[in-house]
Parts: sequence; C-alpha cells; structure tokens
Amino acid sequence: MSDEAAPGHVRVRMDLSYDGTAFSGWAKQAGGRRTVQGEIEDALRTVTRSGDTTYELTVAGRTDAGVHARGQVAHVDLPRQLWAEHREKLLKRLAGRLSKDVRVWSLTEAPEGFNARFSAIWRRYAYRVTDDPGGVDPLLRNHVLWHDWPLDVDAMNEAARRLLGEHDFAAYCKRREGATTIRTLQELRLSRGADGVVTATVRADAFCHNMVRSLIGALLFVGDGHRGPDWPGKVLAAGVRDSAVHVVRPHGLTLEEVGYPADELLAARNKEARNKRSLPGAGCC
Repeated sequence: MSDEAAPGHVRVRMDLSYDGTAFSGWAKQAGGRRTVQGEIEDALRTVTRSGDTTYELTVAGRTDAGVHARGQVAHVDLPRQLWAEHREKLLKRLAGRLSKDVRVWSLTEAPEGFNARFSAIWRRYAYRVTDDPGGVDPLLRNHVLWHDWPLDVDAMNEAARRLLGEHDFAAYCKRREGATTIRTLQELRLSRGADGVVTATVRADAFCHNMVRSLIGALLFVGDGHRGPDWPGKVLAAGVRDSAVHVVRPHGLTLEEVGYPADELLAARNKEARNKRSLPGAGCC
C-alpha cells in the first residue's frame, strides 16, 4: 500500500458518509454481500466508463456491518487523464448513481504522501444509547441503542477516565493474528442530551476490532450499577477477555471524524503508523 500514486496517476481524497444499516460493513466480501466499498467502486467504474477496470479504495477506518459513518475518509488512485476528464462532474454523477444511504461529499487531489489509512492521527466515534423506559424514538431506532436499565453517566465517566492513555487493549479487542492491540485512547467521555440520549465520544489514534463496542459494553455495566467504576480498569489491566464484557450492537456506533496532520508531516506519520508498537519497558519477544 503505497503512500504515493503510481506514475501517471492522481491520488484523490474522498470524504463520505453512509447509513450502515443495510451494509455488510465497509470492506468488499465474497458472496455478493452489499458493502460500502463495493458500492462506491461499482459506481465509480460506471460513471467514469471504465469497463472492467476497478479503482480500489483505501479507507481510514473499516467499519463493521451495521456501523454508520458521518466523516469517513478514503483515497483512490485514478489515471491522470481520467481524473482530468471527469473531475468537474464526478461528484454529481456519483450522487446520481449511488444509493441514498451512501454519499460522497468531496473529491480533492490529495497532498503528497497522503494515505487515508496510515496518515490518520486519530479517529473519533460516537456511540448513542438511551435508557428511556419507553424505548427508542422510532425515528432514531437505527442509530440509538436501548438499554433497559437507568444509567448513571457520572459513574460511567469516572470509569472512562481510568482507561485513557496508551495501553494494551487486548481485553477489549478481538485478536487478529500478528496484529498489536496497543492503542492510545485520547478521549472517552459521556454526556446526556436534552432528549435523554447518552452519547459516548471515543477518540484514539487507531482502534482494534470490536474495541469501541466492547468499551461501551463495559461502561454500560458500570452505568446501570452491575459493576463499580474501577471494574473496566481492572479488566484492562488483566489483559484477557472477560465474559462479562459484552460487545454492544453495532447500530449505535458512528464514525464521526478522522484527523490528519499538516501536509509536511504526512510522510513521518505514515512511517510511524506502520511500526509495530510495544509498551515502554516491554520485552522484545
């Protein structure tokens, strides 16, 4: 995965959003399942009249089935001539071709060294849940989880503060062979809106699989009184999956924004992001 477009090509940054309800996640899959990547690549191939040629997207954060995105970022490398021919009308043509649950908002030439995945310095998610005894507003049912116990947001925030910083989040991640679970959790806070919906804001340099939904599952156990505020931190320190930590349902989760450094820092960030991380003082083996 190069940090530069091939000769004769232009790297194009794509800002987009989607309602994940009817998608089997971001990444293309075998078997004809509907995915965000597959749908956009198909639309791009059609509107640029590229025949059998597919221009593959690289995304900032792969989302699971049912997860939404308001501020997703991807890049695609297009032949320079094709970009010059279509750039002025490409956005509108994509809008006419794509389904209504996915939108591309901007297409811009990326700065030198830009990589949608490796250049990112943080991703910010929001998870929304309501404890209203009546349930979820029907207009929000695909975006808000219903938790049928009253939630103490202050207790949840107390527990959340103990999880901030750089840690091995193995206890909150689904392990993948050869991948590290060390992450820096930069922000984790919860607030209750005037409508009673509790929004958890979660920001980190990167996330491992199921990390956000597992963290929220642990915090909900604190909020409803089943566990004390120190429990999520103890689970983190133990470093192993706890059967009491539930991975909450995906529909409450939205990727809100992806952050990137200044253009002159892109190359350094790409290199840093590719390095396998270890915690200070950890052994090499």
